[in-house]
Amino acid sequence: MSDIVTNSTARRDYHILETYEAGIALHGTEVKSLRAGRGQIRDAFARVEEDEVWLYNAHIEEYSHGTCNNHAPKAPRKLLLNRSEIRKLSASTAIKGHALIPLRFYWKNRKVKVALGVGKGKAEYDKRDAVRRREADLEVRRAIMHRAKR
Repeated sequence: MSDIVTNSTARRDYHILETYEAGIALHGTEVKSLRAGRGQIRDAFARVEEDEVWLYNAHIEEYSHGTCNNHAPKAPRKLLLNRSEIRKLSASTAIKGHALIPLRFYWKNRKVKVALGVGKGKAEYDKRDAVRRREADLEVRRAIMHRAKR
């Protein structure tokens, strides 16, 4: 499984509670554009509507060698999940403050898959605390490496 596109801001802005793997309904030019690495899911989100899950704001650039039948870059895309998974997602997103966030697009058996995360938004002080913790860990690793070189 190799990543096509990752959402770098998802884990910074949300506490990811659960993850799901979903297929995605794409046109041929969308797959070709993703194969070229031309996608972005930073502002994307998913929503459960009438027993279907839809992905919004995922930007997949138009295929450069496409014809007049090229796809729309920010069109809503249907996510393919089991009915039981859709019910679980619907129940989890009904809770206030929870959202469905795409974490990454990746290849699995020559098909594009989406890693969906049920996330709860972080407060600003949580984000600052995470940065402090990361910097402290980095300093400890540097001190260990410096000491090991002696």
